[in-house]
Amino acid sequence: MPTTKWFKFLYGLVLLLIAVNLAVQVPFIFQPIGVAFSTIAPVLIIGGVLYYILRPLVGLLNKKLPNALSIVLIFLAFAGIVTGLIMFVGPILVGQITQLVENFPNFVETAQTWLNGIMQSNWVAYIQNEQAFQEFDTSTITDNLSGIFSNMSENIMSFFAALFTTVTVIVIMPFVLFFLLKDAHRLPDNVLRFLPKEQVGEGQRILTDMDETLSAYIQGQAIVSVFVGALSLIAYLIIGVDYALILAIVAMFTNLIPFIGPFIGTMPAVFVALFQNPVMALWVILAIVVIQQIEGNVISPNVMGRKLHIHPLTIILVLLIAANLAGLVGLILAIPSYAIGKVVVQNIYRLLRLRYPQIR
Repeated sequence: MPTTKWFKFLYGLVLLLIAVNLAVQVPFIFQPIGVAFSTIAPVLIIGGVLYYILRPLVGLLNKKLPNALSIVLIFLAFAGIVTGLIMFVGPILVGQITQLVENFPNFVETAQTWLNGIMQSNWVAYIQNEQAFQEFDTSTITDNLSGIFSNMSENIMSFFAALFTTVTVIVIMPFVLFFLLKDAHRLPDNVLRFLPKEQVGEGQRILTDMDETLSAYIQGQAIVSVFVGALSLIAYLIIGVDYALILAIVAMFTNLIPFIGPFIGTMPAVFVALFQNPVMALWVILAIVVIQQIEGNVISPNVMGRKLHIHPLTIILVLLIAANLAGLVGLILAIPSYAIGKVVVQNIYRLLRLRYPQIR
């Protein structure tokens, strides 16, 4: 049997595919495992992200206070901040969402009027003789949008199921986060117990490297996204764009998507400004360009650095796959998930090589 590296890789891949196929054939054994994983995974992922965000604050308070008391004080402060946001920002956000929903039919009607005007203009008159455009009816846009809203009634049960899951995660999350902040420092010692004594030092360096990389990425992404959201909100308020808070929140979350994220986050603001005043749309585009220059040249390099080394082609392929699998949510979560997963897998492989030197 060949002993080359690629043959061993392909051999292992075939065995893995066979195991997956057998798992599919025995659903009564593996289905509960899948359900358990899908239930626990969101809690652990969100808890891990919050752990890395709050850990520096816990470490700062631990210099003066006991660990448990520091965590409780941070939880109380966090609860106070969330309560304050709900009290002061919540009504504004709800009002803007309500106004946006109420004005949405007007947006559709205006867009259809613009489209009809474009289709009836002289410079596209000759195109209307084509068969494809003879069959084109701009009213189908309104019909399709109406169909989307009518189908929402069919998903009411799914909505409430997702709402119940979300509420459950919110209730459980503080307890998971508390124990992560309190006891996570014991995890490296439990991992190092499986290594030979002469490899413990190298194992400790690997775990430290993984921890520092994950911490830099998660904290950096959070800081950069908040900066982009805050700058976008200030710019929209200065320009006078409607629904400034909603649009800034969209910009904050879509900034997690490399390359196309700023474009996706800009489009809603441009469309809203376009309905108000075409000149305002140009100001929005200019503001977003300035914000992205500040983010790309000042904030990101100083906050995050270049620790992950993800090739641009890899990012594009991951985004394409994620968009087809989970739409906008997949685009937002794809690169952070890939980056974290890459760091975890690489370092687990390094630890396995220490434990089993025959692995190459």
